[in-house]
Amino acid sequence: MPNRSLPSPSASLDESAARKTEALDSLAAILPALAGPDRTDQLVALLSEEDIATLRHLAREGIGENSLRALTSDCSYLEGWCLAATGEPLPWPAPVPLILKFIAHHLWDPERRKIDPAHGMPENVALALEDLKLLRKAKGDGAHRSPHALATVQRRLASWSTLHRWRGLEAAFSAPDVRSALRLASRVAGRPKARKSRRAVTADLLERLLATCNGSDLAAPSLADLRDKALLLAGFASGGRRRSELAGLRLSQVVWEDPLPADPADPDSPLLPAASLRLGRTKTEDASDDNAVLLIGRPVEALRTWLEAADIDEGAVFRAIDRWGNVKARGLTPQSVNSIVKSRCVLAGLDPVEFSAHGLRSGFLTEAANRDIPIQDAMQQSRHRSLAQASSYYNDAGRSRRRSARMLG
Repeated sequence: MPNRSLPSPSASLDESAARKTEALDSLAAILPALAGPDRTDQLVALLSEEDIATLRHLAREGIGENSLRALTSDCSYLEGWCLAATGEPLPWPAPVPLILKFIAHHLWDPERRKIDPAHGMPENVALALEDLKLLRKAKGDGAHRSPHALATVQRRLASWSTLHRWRGLEAAFSAPDVRSALRLASRVAGRPKARKSRRAVTADLLERLLATCNGSDLAAPSLADLRDKALLLAGFASGGRRRSELAGLRLSQVVWEDPLPADPADPDSPLLPAASLRLGRTKTEDASDDNAVLLIGRPVEALRTWLEAADIDEGAVFRAIDRWGNVKARGLTPQSVNSIVKSRCVLAGLDPVEFSAHGLRSGFLTEAANRDIPIQDAMQQSRHRSLAQASSYYNDAGRSRRRSARMLG
């Protein structure tokens, strides 16, 4: 009788890694952020085949690119954290004690941590996460680590719950103990919510950035100048579009409209060029929603100038340009949009640390408040769904004009 040897454990692991790599390659076609050997190797090491199958299912269901990217990142973090904290892979469904441990490891009292290094995330867990490149290295000794941002913890818990739901599993994230622990931990974590951009790019600052796109006395604007000018103007005027929306904008989403009067109350006022941007799926809206926004005047002129100069008649609107001035077929990444804003800040003599691409979004709403434009009007352009979120920019803009703050002036 012939000997039939069983496959070695290492052979089984190699086969599993190959299957996961193949599955991730197909997922990367939908989500380019997963592309690249380093990222694939990291995800193969962290994610199970079931995790990847769930993510592929979500991709087929049409989950937005940003949401899918966040779910992938959160799933890999959760798997890595559980392995570091318990020595075991992430169990499905997750028991309440494990969820409570996750909250305790990420939200803690910074003052208590100074006198009790065991409070919060254990140092060995933090170091393991650093080795997995899931956590930034701490500055100074471990006793001075900071708790994670509440919004990050809440998002990861929400992602954990979503992954349960898509696996058809009951989740315990609404259990009384979990809700109570999260509420108490959020009170003592002591980390204020930070703006995505410390400063808003209001109209006066926008003009300073645009001035860096005009070329010089000795040279006409370069292709990069024309692209960045169109990006800044269209990004701001369209309601402060998110960097992912600008990076993903396609020419098929741009509809050239008939010219419109400069003063809507005066049909005989000078006519200005107009265009609509059909945004499709965004962070808060489905592709089926009527979420077009209108551009009028300078942004339309800048957009036309860029498209004509770059000879773009289809595909991505805002594209990479190599060091020799060649326009690439691929669109910018969201990170590139952020880098463009920061580089223009440097050229304008502004501190790039103070600004990010989100400053265009906050700047649009801040400028609308400064000009006493009704918030409902501004929200139609910005496509904010939350009145509370949009009004926070209006409140910030109006703080310096409050009469109530001048009673003892």
